[in-house]
Amino acid sequence: MRFYEDRKLISPRRHGRKRLYSQRDRTRLKLILRGKRLGFELSEISEIISMYEAQPGERGQLQTLLSRIALRRAELLRKRQDLDLTLQELDRVEAGCRRRLKEMAPSEARLENSILKAAYDE
Repeated sequence: MRFYEDRKLISPRRHGRKRLYSQRDRTRLKLILRGKRLGFELSEISEIISMYEAQPGERGQLQTLLSRIALRRAELLRKRQDLDLTLQELDRVEAGCRRRLKEMAPSEARLENSILKAAYDE
């Protein structure tokens, strides 16, 4: 909370050592946490939140948010594609290993299978 306060994203009142958070602060905190959960950088979140109170207001805020959502979605789709390709390659390498083990002598294959199983179990 102090981290967000230091960055002027929230500004609680103080009553002695207590911090009193207004409805505005609580709403901003929810938006910050949602933005972080969606993978936005704090600077992006701050920019979007601050747009609500300045020109062009909520309309500009929403348009900017839609633009950022599109960029984030494209980034995540690229990462998912990379992950899918990596998983496919792992499947191919694993299949090659298993095929080679079957070609080896049965006793050697059992030994290799137990080594592989032990590696997966860790």
